Amino acid sequence: MKSDHMQYKTKVFVIINIIFLGFVLNAWSQEKSSLASLFTETFEDFPRKEVNLRKWDAPVVADLDKDGYPDLILNDHGLGISVCWNNKGKFAKPYDVIMGDLHGVAIGDFDFDGVNEMVLSRGGGSGSNARNSKMYKITKKREFIPMPDFNVPLEMMRGRTLKFFDGDMDGDLDLLNFAFPSKEKKGQSENYIYENDTQGQLLLKATLPMIKADGQKSTLTDFNDDGIVDILLYGNGKVKIYQGNGDLTFVEKTNVLPFDIEEVTAISEIDFDNDGDFDLIMTRGKEFEIGETFLNKETQTWGFFTKRGDFQFQDLFVGDVLNMNNFQSQWPFNDAYYIGESAYKYEFSGETHSGKDIRLVNSNALGFPDVLNPEGGIHVGYVGNDKWRIAGSTFAPTTGAIIGVKEYPDYKHPKGLSDVLLENKNGKFVDVTKKANLLLEDHTVGVSVADFDNNGSEDILVIRRGELVFENNVVIYLNQGDATFKQLNYNGISTSDIGSMGMAVEVLDYDLDGDVDVVIGNERGKWHLFENSEISKSKKKFITVEVGNAPSGKATALGALVSLTNCKNKQLKRVGATGSAYSSSFNSFIHFGVGTCTRPLKVNVTWTNGESVSENLQMNTKVFIGKK
Repeated sequence: MKSDHMQYKTKVFVIINIIFLGFVLNAWSQEKSSLASLFTETFEDFPRKEVNLRKWDAPVVADLDKDGYPDLILNDHGLGISVCWNNKGKFAKPYDVIMGDLHGVAIGDFDFDGVNEMVLSRGGGSGSNARNSKMYKITKKREFIPMPDFNVPLEMMRGRTLKFFDGDMDGDLDLLNFAFPSKEKKGQSENYIYENDTQGQLLLKATLPMIKADGQKSTLTDFNDDGIVDILLYGNGKVKIYQGNGDLTFVEKTNVLPFDIEEVTAISEIDFDNDGDFDLIMTRGKEFEIGETFLNKETQTWGFFTKRGDFQFQDLFVGDVLNMNNFQSQWPFNDAYYIGESAYKYEFSGETHSGKDIRLVNSNALGFPDVLNPEGGIHVGYVGNDKWRIAGSTFAPTTGAIIGVKEYPDYKHPKGLSDVLLENKNGKFVDVTKKANLLLEDHTVGVSVADFDNNGSEDILVIRRGELVFENNVVIYLNQGDATFKQLNYNGISTSDIGSMGMAVEVLDYDLDGDVDVVIGNERGKWHLFENSEISKSKKKFITVEVGNAPSGKATALGALVSLTNCKNKQLKRVGATGSAYSSSFNSFIHFGVGTCTRPLKVNVTWTNGESVSENLQMNTKVFIGKK
């Protein structure tokens, strides 16, 4: 009897667990099947360059030709700047605007002539070729017309950051123009602030204190809600905050942060709690270490990172044929590949700026030299017993991947860092990262904010640095509407550019269908466009406000504040807000999700000179507010 009873209890227990497991698997399956379709990569609407290229910062979004659709400016670092024209929801293939070493990009109509101007920050050849920024007018016929220098040209520099903003609240666009510090300046600041003189000239007005190395990354916000733009500087050491005085001068107010915050890779403003002020989300992570390696045992792909000096990796067991994927190093080592004991130079049949795929047979690569080329480069040779050796010397970051590696010693990778969410409390910030359920510890490199699911609260999208030979999945935190977030595990945004690392991201509603899409650029990889196919948009509504100049025509749309009052809350956004570290976007299409609200909505636009317009709107509409 006891045995029968125990068997009965065991059967019941097994049945209950099977039922419970079925519920769990069904819920998991439903979540995965529904949420995985939130984003889908689209190639039809986004013809791209099918080569792996270095990147510089986030894409820049602006309606360049003023045809009512947002265009894209892409920066492939060291190669050039290209534009993807938006043809009513479908991008044209990238069109090269200018070739060379370009960094920050700023878009805006700073002379009020009715067309956009583009300013491009040019690199300075590591200090050997300081240059000033390049300027273009962009006509409605999609022409880029070079502009002459101002009467007093912009400063010569190793250009990095360019951001248009109205720093003195007079309605026109001033300019931040920051440089990588040059030794020749002997400590003199190169963080230049230019004032718009309303006569079509930008005149040097002030500077911010000097910074070291790559500390000129910046984010514009208004932390004390006085209507004056403030500046966050980061990229080297701790984040610093400079409060605007309203006359294009600034005073440091870093003490409004709750603690010293370092290793920051990107910052975006966000009103995550819908209380009418701007909070901050900061991504944090470390760069790859010199000599860091990765092995994907499932795909048998091995990758490496090195820079600034000699290197030699442990011999790789791969057999008779070596397949090298996406090998990249900058000039002068981009084509300096030496093969076998004789160290003959490998001859590439095409360009060598992008990633290089090389197939070597052991009989053509026998042996390894005792002395490597003293001028530097990458040496590859077959050393017997199915093993290959890779060694050399480079200065710039050098990466690559090898297919067919089954084993390699484990590398102890540095522990990931936590991102930081700061809530604005009357002009001072409080750390609410854990309280808001942002619990990820990783090396993250980029951030954008948008209401991806149209529920009326802004979500957070974070780009991981990744690990070279693994797929790189973005992190999306969906705002629950109560100042907390839930990580969306199956968001559909993943890239597999082997040998690349995460870097650049920007959001936009490129097809103006009422949900926000995502553009990603992988460093040493490709550009990707992910279309938002938000499955419940029939229930969750939206409003798109296209912002023009102020009614008087005396204030630009860039920097205008747009608020939306719906059934539950008040949302606040800024025209041109971006998580870009070096550039400034000018996306004049402001998207609001409004959840399931059924009542009319009130939208208010306040331009930087104080002019304001309010309108009542119906759901699922696109409206233009301001002056063309």
